[in-house]
Amino acid sequence: MRSQNIMLFLSVTFLLLASSCTVILNKETKISEQQKAQINQVTDSIKDETLLGYIKKLSSDNYAGRLTGLPEYKTCAKWLASHFKKWGISPAAHNNSYLQSYPNPYTIVFVGGELSYNYKSKGRSKKRKYIYEKEYYPGSQSANGHLTAEVVYVGYGITAPEMNYDDYATVNVKRKIVLVEPGVPVDPEENPEVYKEWQVYSSFRYKIKMAVAHGAKGMLCNELRVNPNIDYIENFMVAQVGDTIVKDIFARTGKKHKDTKEKIKKTLKPQSFRTRKVFTIENFTRHFSKATGYNVIGKIEGTDPLLKNEVIILGAHLDNVGFCYETMPGANSNASGVAVMMEVAEALAKSPIKPKRSVLFIGLGSSEQGFKGTQTYLDKPTFPKKKTVVFLNLDMVGCGNKLQALAALNYPSLWEFILKANNKSVRRPIEPLPYSILGITQLDATLFINKHIPSISFSAYGTPTYPRTTKDTIKTITPGIMEDLAKILYRAVLNMANTGQDFFNQKKKK
Repeated sequence: MRSQNIMLFLSVTFLLLASSCTVILNKETKISEQQKAQINQVTDSIKDETLLGYIKKLSSDNYAGRLTGLPEYKTCAKWLASHFKKWGISPAAHNNSYLQSYPNPYTIVFVGGELSYNYKSKGRSKKRKYIYEKEYYPGSQSANGHLTAEVVYVGYGITAPEMNYDDYATVNVKRKIVLVEPGVPVDPEENPEVYKEWQVYSSFRYKIKMAVAHGAKGMLCNELRVNPNIDYIENFMVAQVGDTIVKDIFARTGKKHKDTKEKIKKTLKPQSFRTRKVFTIENFTRHFSKATGYNVIGKIEGTDPLLKNEVIILGAHLDNVGFCYETMPGANSNASGVAVMMEVAEALAKSPIKPKRSVLFIGLGSSEQGFKGTQTYLDKPTFPKKKTVVFLNLDMVGCGNKLQALAALNYPSLWEFILKANNKSVRRPIEPLPYSILGITQLDATLFINKHIPSISFSAYGTPTYPRTTKDTIKTITPGIMEDLAKILYRAVLNMANTGQDFFNQKKKK
């Protein structure tokens, strides 16, 4: 009888404890007037002058454009880690360091190369040299060397038998230079479901592999901006080109570039052809096959003995595209995102009200080189994926007068925290968008969502911005929008960390 009473007592006690835990998990956290005042005080301490100071430092020549793998990138990563340490934010990489390392080859482009069109006029050989940045960029992952060859237009550079599509089927590109369009012949906004089937063929990394497989020796990428997200291939020459060069290639071919592209999209049939235009690509480069990249990871551990095992991540890619051969400062892309992350990190570290859940801050490497830093974190996360509440991504948040939140519509319970924080502070309009747009743009947040981790990605728009060019400087930054976003995120992250809401059971119900 006594043992039965003891068992009954333990059962009742367990049920009461479980009941109380349920109440705690589902109860809205209430704060006092004093705590509200403290939160307001911390919010007001977030200033655009501080944000501009971070951007000035990050986009300076000292960091050489922050291409992951460069010694200057590592110096920049250590600079970010030093701020985490100064604010009392703990190292959170697996080796008890702020730096999470991974292999990351890279290529340096030196001054002295050229892109030119070789032709004859009145029986004499002539050459038109194109203007750096205004008309072309050397390929960021181009081989070192010189190539003169005919240009063959190959549309989107896709060979996909499963799609009954092959841009190379009717042309011989052996030892030639191919001119290739960015993306795929399907509009992602008009046909999002069809686009998903084609998206695997959209990157220039894929297109260069196809060109090499068909025997080409060089590529002109019809995208006038620096792009290190391709593979380095020995003896394969690359240049990024703009409208002037494409117009010269199509001249006197009997075809118009715009009409040709539209015909490919309309019919989903290739329109490849020999242009009979001879170009020279000459690049001076050096490839570093054994280099290292770094993520910078800091943590504020939660104060609740149970909830501290759950984590909210605030992240921004620390890298940019480096120099090619002039420095690409990367003020908006993505010094702006890192600056906002830093301001929120300092605010949370100094906040009198501490988070119950843990908060992780990540400066991600190699986003411009194929998201290797993000993939490294997801392969070796500080917190288990099943304990990650959300990844809040900051990418190009410094130029504009409007904010947008990609994938916000897919996570309404998380988005509600952003809305409430905005309403209690700056009241700046933020446009929520669905995941389909995020899937098109391919940001770090895309990889988190693909691993079933809820993610919302913030960006600014409304004023001109010049990513991956020498014009992406601090002069283009509109600091007020960053200050507003930092204030919103400080409040939102603190509320997410301290709410009694059970995020994970909600996710299971979705």
